Amino acid sequence: MQSGSSQQGQLHWHQDAAGVLRFKSSGNWTKEGLLELSGKLRKCCREHRDISIQWDMSEIGELDSAGMVLFIHYYDRLIAANCSIELLGMKDDHRKMYELLRRYTSGETNEKPGLTLHLLKPFQAIGRASVDIVKDAASFLAFIGESFVSLLQSLRHPGTIRFAAIVKNIENAGVRAMPIIALTSFLIGVVIAYQGAVQLEKFGANIFIVEMIGISITRELAPLITAIVVAGRTGSSFTAQIGVMKITEEIDAMRTMGFDPHCFLVHPRIIALMIVLPLLIFFADLIGIAAGMLIANIHLHLSYAEFINRLQDVLEIKHVWIGLIKGPFFACLIAMVGCYRGFQVSKNTESIGQYTTISVVNAIFLVIACDALFSVLLTELGI
Repeated sequence: MQSGSSQQGQLHWHQDAAGVLRFKSSGNWTKEGLLELSGKLRKCCREHRDISIQWDMSEIGELDSAGMVLFIHYYDRLIAANCSIELLGMKDDHRKMYELLRRYTSGETNEKPGLTLHLLKPFQAIGRASVDIVKDAASFLAFIGESFVSLLQSLRHPGTIRFAAIVKNIENAGVRAMPIIALTSFLIGVVIAYQGAVQLEKFGANIFIVEMIGISITRELAPLITAIVVAGRTGSSFTAQIGVMKITEEIDAMRTMGFDPHCFLVHPRIIALMIVLPLLIFFADLIGIAAGMLIANIHLHLSYAEFINRLQDVLEIKHVWIGLIKGPFFACLIAMVGCYRGFQVSKNTESIGQYTTISVVNAIFLVIACDALFSVLLTELGI
């Protein structure tokens, strides 16, 4: 037999000759005295399984929500231990509280999971992550559809297009990005030229450095590296700008006044980036080839005139066009992801950093995936 103190919640139990475990609860089951009760109930749950229980609650005095939650929790644990429970003497007001709180309890217990549950945990995590990814992808596609419909409506009414905002975004995303694009492209050209020169010099094929630099930079490296830099620089700024407007409730104010946030915030950024990214790619082509030509002259003693003449012979214009055509597709993905994540920012400053990071990662992944798709498609078409 177990007992408790006087006015605090008490719990007694004993097992009769028929094997039935009889609980008798008394006293006040309020938050002040639940610690001792919790320990007794926990001990009882450990010691008894597969048994019939009669729980007499007729002598319980006061019972607050904390006491009822404790009762529900251990009631569920005993049920999970395959015990059958018969409740006796529950007062009407206690029953009403039970029915009210039972709606908000899941019936789950805090019992230590068995080996099977431990083995299933990684699969549960994978399942939850997969569901979240599918939901996020569906939400992103819905955002793209909403933006596209809104854009079509703007094209039907050109007066609603914010040309001043487009020009401002072209300046921010294009003109101000030229220094970092130039530096990155120059270094990429240097790396390609050095790595290629080391290998070609072994076979006396120095002249083929021109093909390596010209085709690789214009067709693949300049578009990809430029898009990655723009995703990190401009895509993140789109997310941060819209996120701050979400926190300061400017977007809610727009909707209240009848303005479409897509028309005001999304369209100018998408259009500006689709205009400016092909120009940045062409600029990166020039800087990358110039860097390669400089290293070819220093390391392989290939004259500038010879390099340019060879470049005109081997670099087909289709390679340049392929790199430029990728620009609008990359730009659309970067701008869409940046704006979408900005609208997802919740009303706290921590979420700005969180969604800005997610935006950059998503944009870079989609750019690389899109580039891979282009490579496969163009290779199959023989272009």
